[in-house]
Amino acid sequence: MKKGTKMLAVLLVFALPFILWAFTKKDELKPDLTTIHIKRGMISGVSNNAGDVTAFKGIPYAEPPVGDLRWKAPQPVSSWQGIKKCDQFGPSPMQPKPIPFAVYTSEFLIPEAPISEDCLYLNVWTNAKQQNDKKPVLVWIYGGGFMSGGTACPIYDGEALAKKDVIFVSVNYRVGAFGFLAHPELSKESGGKGSGNYGLLDQIAALQWVKENIASFGGDPDNVTIAGQSAGSMSVNCLVISPLAKGLFKRAIAESGSFFWKGGDISIPTLLAAEASGKDITDKAEIHTIAEMRKMSSEDVLKKVRGRFTPVVDAYVLTAAPADSYARNKQNHVPLLIGWNGDESFDPGNRKKEIYVQQAQKTYGDKAAEFLKYFPGETDEQASKSEMELGLYNTFALSQYTWAITQSQFDDSPVYLYNFNRKVPASGDFVKYGAFHTGEVAYVFNNLKFLNNRPFTETDNALAELMSNYWVNFIKTGNPNGSSVPEWPKLDINKNLVKVFDATSQTREVPSKDKLNFMLSTVVK
Repeated sequence: MKKGTKMLAVLLVFALPFILWAFTKKDELKPDLTTIHIKRGMISGVSNNAGDVTAFKGIPYAEPPVGDLRWKAPQPVSSWQGIKKCDQFGPSPMQPKPIPFAVYTSEFLIPEAPISEDCLYLNVWTNAKQQNDKKPVLVWIYGGGFMSGGTACPIYDGEALAKKDVIFVSVNYRVGAFGFLAHPELSKESGGKGSGNYGLLDQIAALQWVKENIASFGGDPDNVTIAGQSAGSMSVNCLVISPLAKGLFKRAIAESGSFFWKGGDISIPTLLAAEASGKDITDKAEIHTIAEMRKMSSEDVLKKVRGRFTPVVDAYVLTAAPADSYARNKQNHVPLLIGWNGDESFDPGNRKKEIYVQQAQKTYGDKAAEFLKYFPGETDEQASKSEMELGLYNTFALSQYTWAITQSQFDDSPVYLYNFNRKVPASGDFVKYGAFHTGEVAYVFNNLKFLNNRPFTETDNALAELMSNYWVNFIKTGNPNGSSVPEWPKLDINKNLVKVFDATSQTREVPSKDKLNFMLSTVVK
């Protein structure tokens, strides 16, 4: 053997262990390494100032649903060459320009731009150091009444939960007419798959993306929790009963919203009813074909295709309404963390006592006297207060309570019930909103820093730390309990214990349980 060849062989012997070590470490997610490979190509993200969390924003998970793909199921995203920079949120779904209203300042709203039909993007925050970390995954679904919303709202930032060893994923889905228009012509072209659930199909496509790609971010594709608030919670309700979502998540979190209570103000329509509504909308807009409507600009669709749009029972994504699915034991059996807030009524409460009592007698008949015992109206002030309380029950409390007690009957699907009653600190006119709808989200995500001009105290910081710890424990194990938090018992229908989050948090019997049970007793089964 020549001298040079011998020297090379010696060097290779000494270098081989290092080469093998480097090869095994090639996928390591170091804080300063922000470029990784996913199924369709390479992407890059941005690390935070501390260097312990990397955010990948604006990752496409489906083809843009524009042109001929408008009002169709999401299609797999095409591959790309080179490195796709994912350092900015993708466009929010097509919707009117966000305008602050009531208690909802800019922190609760999407940015003014960009807003586009090309909106099927998601975001990932991770603190994983290597791809085999197998950290638990949270997939967040925003609210907005199925008419608005997006992942770029400041309060939905995922960094704080990522610091607690959760891979945080937030998902854009189509809203309004773009996401939930049902129409006979759309159903006909679907080949028996109905119409009207495009936004839900987006969410399912995103969950499939997570299943295929989240390991690249250090996440465990077999340990995924879905969570949502308001319409996001109602989406979770739908995913828990959808056969298409089976196996894509392991547990669920539902904050203030479901389609569960049959007597509520919010119900889920059948496909026939939704198709009739959709056709009525297009007829009034003098739109004659779907082909014609697909050629319209996004702005014209917003202006002309106007109505109230929600998911529908289409016999494909949803084979039945939630209560009926549970009655037939057809739901996806997963642990559930669920609850509502103390002041999230949208009823202004301005009824006169005479009108209020007359309406009670008409609605409740021989149960009117009992109803007025629970919800009195002896003065105008009392009637207004009761009217506001009924707004909470009919919209959120009863739907959540019904879902919770129904699921609690299944031993393999434990339920943990909460009430968020902290009157979120405020000044001026905002004080009156108390524990308002969406008020808990910033606490759950430990994101109080994103709420401007609110006089938070150490009490609020401690509450945010407590709530986020409970949520993280549940995301990790399906049980909110752990060594650092007081016990939170699972819901037992005989004990009806709930975790009440307030300035002082405690476990107690469900507040107003007698009122809840009375209201349930008035529903025709």
